Amino acid sequence: MPTTPMFPLQVAMLPGEELPLRVFEPRYTAMVSDCLATDDPAFGVVLIAAGREVGGGDIRSDVGAMAHITESADLGGGRYRLRCVMAERIRVLEWQPDNPYPRAAVEPWPDEPGESVDVEAIKDIEDRMIALFERIATARGAQVAARDIVAGADASGDAAMWLYTLASRLPMGQADRYAVLAAPTVAARVAALGEAVDTVTAMVEFQLSE
Repeated sequence: MPTTPMFPLQVAMLPGEELPLRVFEPRYTAMVSDCLATDDPAFGVVLIAAGREVGGGDIRSDVGAMAHITESADLGGGRYRLRCVMAERIRVLEWQPDNPYPRAAVEPWPDEPGESVDVEAIKDIEDRMIALFERIATARGAQVAARDIVAGADASGDAAMWLYTLASRLPMGQADRYAVLAAPTVAARVAALGEAVDTVTAMVEFQLSE
């Protein structure tokens, strides 16, 4: 079964995000070297659900996204600087032994068919995010163009990418980011992101009330 190089991180990366990396651990420099030897250098990124990647023993999530290397610089001494763009979502079918770096059999996981999504529901999430940013700015005595923070999120006309882009701009925890990423349908992603906005808003209001 073909395998894909994998890079577990303590961040749930979303399609459309940029991922800058400095790679220096020997097994991952080997991974980068192998990737760069291909026509389309890329590797899978998944969230570390528990534990730490360094030293092994981590528990890895089974949903992630492919990171395509768009720029690379060999810094010498077994070190690389990379710029990657997160693209298609993937699902891990089976993890393989790390040899020397993590590998897994994966498959693309596009959104599954589901309930239709009302554009107004996404715009409502966008408006709630704007209100949240303005609330934070007011509490700090600052001025912020909150609408600019979310501006252009729907430029592609793709509801899934619109939601991923909005999610990337919300200061939420990794569990909420992963819930957005792992939502099986666009409708489920709307619900997950809406819940994340509620969670962050409640947290902000609690902190401001202290």
